[in-house]
Amino acid sequence: MTLARTPRATTARAVRRAPADLPFVFADRGLVQALAAERDEPGWLRDERLAAFAVFDELAVETNQLYTPYIDLRAADLFTVRPFVRTASASTASGDADADAAVVPTGTSGLIELDEDGVTSIGLSEGARARGVIIETFGAALARDAAGFRAELEGGALLPTTDKLAMLTRAFWSQGVRLSVPDGVSLDEPFVIRWAAGAPDRALLTRTFVRLGKGAKVALVEDLGPSRRPAATAATGGQSLFTGTLEIDLAADAELRVASIQDFGPSQVVLQHRQAAIGAGANLHWALAQLGGRLVRSRVDNRLEGDRSSVEQVEIVFGSDEQLFDLTSYTRHVGRDTTGNILSKGVLLDAARTYLKGMITIDKSAIGTDSFLGEFGMNLSKKTRSVAIPSLEIDQPDCRRAAHSSSVGPIDETQLFYLESRGIPPDEARKFIVLGFLEPVVARMPLEDERERLRDLLEAKWNAGLESAAAA
Repeated sequence: MTLARTPRATTARAVRRAPADLPFVFADRGLVQALAAERDEPGWLRDERLAAFAVFDELAVETNQLYTPYIDLRAADLFTVRPFVRTASASTASGDADADAAVVPTGTSGLIELDEDGVTSIGLSEGARARGVIIETFGAALARDAAGFRAELEGGALLPTTDKLAMLTRAFWSQGVRLSVPDGVSLDEPFVIRWAAGAPDRALLTRTFVRLGKGAKVALVEDLGPSRRPAATAATGGQSLFTGTLEIDLAADAELRVASIQDFGPSQVVLQHRQAAIGAGANLHWALAQLGGRLVRSRVDNRLEGDRSSVEQVEIVFGSDEQLFDLTSYTRHVGRDTTGNILSKGVLLDAARTYLKGMITIDKSAIGTDSFLGEFGMNLSKKTRSVAIPSLEIDQPDCRRAAHSSSVGPIDETQLFYLESRGIPPDEARKFIVLGFLEPVVARMPLEDERERLRDLLEAKWNAGLESAAAA
């Protein structure tokens, strides 16, 4: 007698993704055509988008072989996201000057606030407007000065053509901000750019241009956080995507201080690219804080083109839960007697992870370079993971300094002992050490309100970590 075999019921397995597989499918030629058509863009802009898409389509996500083992996009699930196509336009180059000035907070030179596809407010102080400063969206720049905007945008501007995700933003951006400061303008009060995003299953792809003329000196505060729209704040749906560039061009002897706080919601995937071309005698100061998001991939490119140019960059991460922060910094010395000082610090709670990657390149022309790269991680849980990979590539031996340093570990027990021996409770002692470790970015915030806000955010994250540990 033969027994019939009953087929065993099986369930379809989810497709396994490789760490470097893209977590979205919207990026295709059809979207390029839709952006150009629905936004009524000129032919040259459509061709610019198509050129970027062609590069995007050919590149791997990570082209630097040093870093290919240290990429993981599996936490992102963006297969249902839909990018914004049509976005609002606004400019301070024309319009009601009194109304524009009225929206500018006290102690600032200008403000633009953008929430998802809309512009909430925009304005310049009377002093900034009188000196010829312009802040506007890309749509307004195209309508006001198409030839000038084309000269700045065409060819990818400063974006690295070897970076797939930078080419993604170049091809599919739907909103942009342009800040132009003429020669010789010096303003003590900073400009503020606020981006808000987080609507489930939506993608906002953005670019920001900052141009400083010869001898100009200003500060910029970049604030990135959750959307304030009711549909976004009340939603419990899928993830959302924000991509943003900050493309900086500093003419000779210009000086720019940039402070950025990223505090997006827990369902946000963030892809950032910051690039700077630094002219002769120009100085750039970065102070960057990464706090929010589910997955954050950030890249900073500093190109010291002019003689005696300099860059100082401090970036901090405070991660918790299962957040992943993937940070890369490239600093290229081209001119003579240039100076670079790059510092990355990460503090991790729960099961958070960081990749801190950096490369200093000193070209043959860069005689007299002084450059330092430091990457330091503090792990506060056994489940955290922090990887630091500082690198040097030196083609010019005549340097004042070319050095790097890195370390990853828990809180120093001797520091804890010192504070506890002075009567400070253990949890308070740990908090003092952690917040002091991150203070270099806080101290560089040009607005007192922003400094206090960042301190409050860091302390709130520390307190939430303590509550989570106590509940476990």
